[in-house]
Amino acid sequence: MKTSIATVSLSGELPDKIRAIARAGFDGVEIFENDFIANDLSPREVGAMARDAGLVVTLFQPFRDFEGLPEPFRTKAFDRAERKFDVMQEIGTELILVCSSVSPHALGGIDRAAADLRELGERAHRRGLKIGYEALAWGRFINDHWSAWEIVRRADHPAVSIILDSFHTLAREVDVASIQAIPGDKIALVQLADAPRLQLDLLSWSRHFRTMPGQGDLPVGAFLDAVRATGYDGVLSLEIFNDQFRAGAAGAVAVDGRRSLILLDDDAKRRTQNPTGRLLPARSPCSGIEFIEFAVDEGAVAELETLVRALGFQPKGRHKSKNVTLWSQNGVNLVINSDGEGFAHSAYLMHGPAVCAMCLRVADAGAVLARAEALLATPFQQPVLEGELDIPAIRGVGGSLLYFIDDKSDLGRLWDIDFEAVDEDGANAGIGLVRIDHVAQSMEYDEMLSWLLFYTSIFDVAKAPGMDIADPGGLVRSVVLQNADGTLSLVLNGSQSQHTASARFLSEFFGSGVQHIAFETKDIFETARAIRAAGFSTLPIPENYYDDLEARYDLPDAVMADLRALGILYDRDEAGEFFQLFTRSFADRFFFEIVERRNYRGFGAPNAGVRLAAQKRLSRPSIIPRW
Repeated sequence: MKTSIATVSLSGELPDKIRAIARAGFDGVEIFENDFIANDLSPREVGAMARDAGLVVTLFQPFRDFEGLPEPFRTKAFDRAERKFDVMQEIGTELILVCSSVSPHALGGIDRAAADLRELGERAHRRGLKIGYEALAWGRFINDHWSAWEIVRRADHPAVSIILDSFHTLAREVDVASIQAIPGDKIALVQLADAPRLQLDLLSWSRHFRTMPGQGDLPVGAFLDAVRATGYDGVLSLEIFNDQFRAGAAGAVAVDGRRSLILLDDDAKRRTQNPTGRLLPARSPCSGIEFIEFAVDEGAVAELETLVRALGFQPKGRHKSKNVTLWSQNGVNLVINSDGEGFAHSAYLMHGPAVCAMCLRVADAGAVLARAEALLATPFQQPVLEGELDIPAIRGVGGSLLYFIDDKSDLGRLWDIDFEAVDEDGANAGIGLVRIDHVAQSMEYDEMLSWLLFYTSIFDVAKAPGMDIADPGGLVRSVVLQNADGTLSLVLNGSQSQHTASARFLSEFFGSGVQHIAFETKDIFETARAIRAAGFSTLPIPENYYDDLEARYDLPDAVMADLRALGILYDRDEAGEFFQLFTRSFADRFFFEIVERRNYRGFGAPNAGVRLAAQKRLSRPSIIPRW
């Protein structure tokens, strides 16, 4: 698979974009005309820069409003084309993208357009150049690939082919099966883009909200399957118009683009069941979170241990060579790391008391690591002593770690190999927590699409429709990623407002990371009473919430009394009921949630605003200026 990306997809000046594209591992680059015009390098210098970076200039684009023009506009259009041919030859690329006209001067007619393309093809052919014709979804007369192909077919010139763009086809909901009637050798290039489903005009949707394949809602995989059915085996290129990407870090966006193409290609090979080239290791099933690791210093250890003990955890093991303690309850594992060296210590120096790592239980840890590395994740290793486990790991959100263990190797004996057992006399038997229900990570709003692609490309998780949560300081965007049986659930939160709890976390934490961890219990009322008996106070919920709850739901008086007394929140859907209880924040960094599910698959979104307001009242004054 040869890959390319258009410079319009990235932020920065043209040389910065070319360097970022090369570092991400692309084979080629589409030079967007506006990027070229705005830079002060000559065409020869641009071409040399791309080649020196190891890139082929796959395309110069776009050439607009060409076909179907009356005189004198037609002559001027051909004159413009000749000037662009000069630039192409200087840059060192042979293909130009001609997009269907939106000019008010254009005249309709398939034969007229075909004649114009035939003549343009002849002029290009004399220079050793080629024409790729693409239908814009909002083209005045030609707005789908089938009409564009008919024009190319009638032009009947060896230098004239069609360029297919997934957005232009999928946004208009054109049947992708019709692509299969196009000969593969008449497809000059294939451009790919995804997008969320939005009720917008096509031009605005395309110009501002395109995403990398896998980050949106369009069936880009089906589009690619239809393209591959033609026999096309040429370049797959990304053309992504997105305001967020063009304001972000070019390097990170380029890596996302390359990851999306690797994933798209691998998934397409699996669907055909007749792949050419190597397949990545399959997405490994995940059976949940084995442990969550906290980085603290010696001063914060006692306070955090008091908190987790109140939640029913007890020390079960101490690391053989590090100042690390395992706290467990019914197979739910928390690791508290106060060691003065290593990754956790570095994380503490950067973020303060925080979650620094998670470990996932997978079917094959080595295969997950291999897949992650192939999808451009950053592997992590640190020195281990002889006899200790070297647990496979990659960098995750905010530079945190994602570890992987399995039962097919010694990794499944982690607690026996690396830890010495601890048995406390008279230790409590827990408060009924049975598993980690979900983990919520807060991040910059602009990072959300990147981490969504990261998780969905490596793990077998699906994305639920996003939702906006009302925070006293603005809206928080929330997206849930979950595997089929619900044993792994990740909630990604981001906000464009600087005054939300999510934004406050980023400020206090100095970056993205885990903001809260939810545990499941089978009896939240007994769990809440046990927490109270341990002398631990939970998040206070206003009486107004319970008055409204009583009016909305016909709950028994005794249940309402317990909800009020214990600070438990409630929701229900068509399938079942949901109960939530929250701790206060620890060092303004993270907090815990306890939930009970009764056939309920959601996450209590209707209660989020109440919880956020309650946390806001208890938080320290914001350090973010309010002007």
